[in-house]
Amino acid sequence: MKIITWNVNGLRAVERKGELKKLLRKEKPKMLLLQEIKGKREQFSEWLTENQEYQQFYHSAEKPGYAGTGVWVEKKFYESLKKVEFKTTVPKAPNMDEGRVAHLTFKWKRTIYDVLSIYFPNGGKSEKAWEEKLIFFDKVLDYMNKLRKQEHRVIVGGDMNVAHTELDLKRAKENDGHIGFHPDERAWVDRVIANKWLDVWRQKNPGVIDVYSWWNVYTRARDRNVGWRIDYFFTDQKTFQKVKKIKYLTKQLGSDHCPLMMEI
Repeated sequence: MKIITWNVNGLRAVERKGELKKLLRKEKPKMLLLQEIKGKREQFSEWLTENQEYQQFYHSAEKPGYAGTGVWVEKKFYESLKKVEFKTTVPKAPNMDEGRVAHLTFKWKRTIYDVLSIYFPNGGKSEKAWEEKLIFFDKVLDYMNKLRKQEHRVIVGGDMNVAHTELDLKRAKENDGHIGFHPDERAWVDRVIANKWLDVWRQKNPGVIDVYSWWNVYTRARDRNVGWRIDYFFTDQKTFQKVKKIKYLTKQLGSDHCPLMMEI
């Protein structure tokens, strides 16, 4: 199973640029997790809603042109799944009206999987937004732990809006204490790992630097690779043991984020 997570920064825009089709043709993922779709199903094209090759699920924000998540499943793979259920919430987490979670539960090869596409809040708008971001973090971890206790295989992918360590952004000293690299956010990632969840890419690439998933468009930071690694896959240990490959697709254009591909 090849699975890709990508913050597209506008699903209609990335379709219009032809970059989403390019990604699908090249990688042929079984599942595609999307963040920042920025639209509702009725605003999307037929290719984005009635695709011949993919079954498509969306959780749109109530606010127009904002946030939102989605999950695409390759149809032949989808037909092999059992007990499929689409969910759109994390219990007791704030900001659920912003379409922050698209969660697919299914049974595959006698194992129940929970695959979550999550767009974590930025938290920079206000003091309230910052407090809600930290609550959101904690409620997501609680939910991950709950699913694992049920002996499900859990895969969480998405834009987590935090760089964990100094290895995960180009200018760590300048950004220390700022949102996205704040000690409280980084401590949450520490807690996730302490709870025996694995940051798959970092676990496979210890000590590697200069690999990022987001770049500031306005400063043309991508041209200079001045970026942040803020898009992740976290898995339980049993799923991690099955990971064959994980890679940031840094050459894929169309968004200010690049996709992250994982093969199980």
